[in-house]
Amino acid sequence: MAAAVGVGQQWVLVEMVQAFYEAPAYHLILEGILILWIIRLLFSKTYKLQERSDLTPKEKEELIEEWQPEPLVPPVSKDHPALNYNIVSGPPTHKITVNDKECINFASFNFLGLLDNEKVKNAAQASLKKYGVGTCGPRGFYGTFDVHLELEERLAKFMRTEEAIIYSYGFATIASAIPAYSKRGDIVFVDEAACFAIQKGLQASRSNIKLFKHNDMVDLERLLKEQESEDQKNPRKARVTRRFIVVEGLYMNTGDVCPLPELIKLKYKYKVRIFLEESLSFGVLGEHGRGITEHFGINIDDIDLISANMENSLASIGGFCCGRSFVIDHQRLSGQGYCFSASLPPLLAAAAIEALNIMEDNPDIFQTLQGKCKRIHRALQGISGLKLVGESFSPALHLQLEESCGSRENDVKLLKRVVDY
Repeated sequence: MAAAVGVGQQWVLVEMVQAFYEAPAYHLILEGILILWIIRLLFSKTYKLQERSDLTPKEKEELIEEWQPEPLVPPVSKDHPALNYNIVSGPPTHKITVNDKECINFASFNFLGLLDNEKVKNAAQASLKKYGVGTCGPRGFYGTFDVHLELEERLAKFMRTEEAIIYSYGFATIASAIPAYSKRGDIVFVDEAACFAIQKGLQASRSNIKLFKHNDMVDLERLLKEQESEDQKNPRKARVTRRFIVVEGLYMNTGDVCPLPELIKLKYKYKVRIFLEESLSFGVLGEHGRGITEHFGINIDDIDLISANMENSLASIGGFCCGRSFVIDHQRLSGQGYCFSASLPPLLAAAAIEALNIMEDNPDIFQTLQGKCKRIHRALQGISGLKLVGESFSPALHLQLEESCGSRENDVKLLKRVVDY
């Protein structure tokens, strides 16, 4: 038995030697390098001790005195416009007092003139006596007052949607709503002329942003087709990727309306969701002031989410979103501006409710506004050196220089001279 074992061991050694000679040369070289590397790792130090040169206390003090930290912020001239406010005295009605000078008001977003309305002010005063000044708490922590629920119900009824949610800050409304639904890896198709609040919401969402040319549906469809082709290459990823189109009803930066009927067609063709920002069009467009959907006669259920602030036509503060109940309820858990900010002061909620009452009881005010917009649009056309941008029925118009003076600073100075003339 022992002899058989010995013969077996000899045979194994013979096979190993024979395999060694038959192995390719590159195989032996690689094994040799690997063995040498292992030996080096076993016998080498894990790190090299660096020589230290301790400084004397005097040398340390000299280095500290010589060190000059970089400025926390870049230097700003005291003449910068952001540091020199135009101070308003009194309510911004048809006329406004700016820096103790009475001017015609072309700057306020008080489109319906409700800011100085007696009914609105009386409702705010009555609420102030009942509830006090503020709420001192977010909606989820003793900051929900009955007047908030009433305002949400009234807004949903006015917009003919299932539910509405209010925010205490208009800018934070769409900036909170976008990241509540669109997350990292999702895709958002957005108009390149989108307002700053939308831009901040897109940044917070960390989604993949694809800009299309302003109101160019051909360019948007091109992007949608490209995305459709990519989805076909990776259907597994496509199933978990959400896609959104974000537009404004009436654009803040251009003064024109979005082509909503064409957007609806693209929505159903390419299976995307539409978020509509209506801060300028709410209380302005449509027979009853319901915005761009009423203006075009679009079924509001075709829009996945509508957002608007209450700081323009309603002459209050804050904003709201409206849509289907399951969409809105998600914001009550995920809308950062809703969850973590103190709720809207009751007096401002009461003022917004009264403003809604006026809008519902007096639908003629929207026709009056349209007439004023068209008259102003006609009056501002044909001014030498200036170009008027915006729809004739839009209360937000842009007067621009036909030719630049060479720098933004000089352009602003020239426009200021035009205003002060």
